[in-house]
Amino acid sequence: MDTKKILVLGATGKTGRRVVERLKKVTDVEVRLGSRNEKTPFDWENPESWAAVIKDINSVYITFQPDLAIPSAEDTIRRFTKFAVQNGVQKMVLLSGRGEKEAQICEEIVKATAKHWTIVRASWFNQNFSESFFLEPILSGVVALPRAETLEPFTDADDIADVVVESLLHDIHNGQTYELTGPQLLTFEQAVAEIAKATNRNIIFQALTLEQYNQMLKEYQLPEDYIWLVNYLFEQVLDGRNSSVTNDIEKVLGRKPKDFTTYALEIAKTGIWNI
Repeated sequence: MDTKKILVLGATGKTGRRVVERLKKVTDVEVRLGSRNEKTPFDWENPESWAAVIKDINSVYITFQPDLAIPSAEDTIRRFTKFAVQNGVQKMVLLSGRGEKEAQICEEIVKATAKHWTIVRASWFNQNFSESFFLEPILSGVVALPRAETLEPFTDADDIADVVVESLLHDIHNGQTYELTGPQLLTFEQAVAEIAKATNRNIIFQALTLEQYNQMLKEYQLPEDYIWLVNYLFEQVLDGRNSSVTNDIEKVLGRKPKDFTTYALEIAKTGIWNI
């Protein structure tokens, strides 16, 4: 059997790291890590770095940093997918943003360019509370966010990685678009309450307006591109358009997705939320 050579872009990210871990356990698969920190680096902003990383690769998992919503994403994805096909890549699996119209433009580029493709859409990850945006507020004991009333089907990064690996390894998923969600709808306040319960801590949730939240981010002197992206996600995407669950994870994996309560209990045992 020929060895599958798979490139994972964003190999140190929330889903990329998990995809790499899974692929390394598969016989007849050679995994190449796409990251700026690798010995052979990959940098979205430096197309000259692409050739060495794409050489002899059959399939690519594409996660675009920081997000497909940013203005430069469309042109970069168009250039990369064209370059990848010219260099022999047969299949692309794209991590896309559920409910993001800009991301869907990038999806269409992949569909039009790749010989074989799978689109994997997701929105807010469970792991945003333990590996990203919300870890520091959780540790401080006060989580202040806008859109407090919006219901979100938080999705576990382990489930996303499992779907991506299946899509990379099996042709049955070619030409499919999967919308991945957790099994339940929660507000951010309810999610924070689950974490408080799992950790036996008092964590306060404070509802803000978008204007108040934006001002708070500026006061923390966060980078402008970070502020733009977080504002985009809250203002443009978190308006209820994703307030529904699907059965796509179960359809692909043959099992139910991980619920938020299970995630919170598992992460609480690691101690990462301890103060």
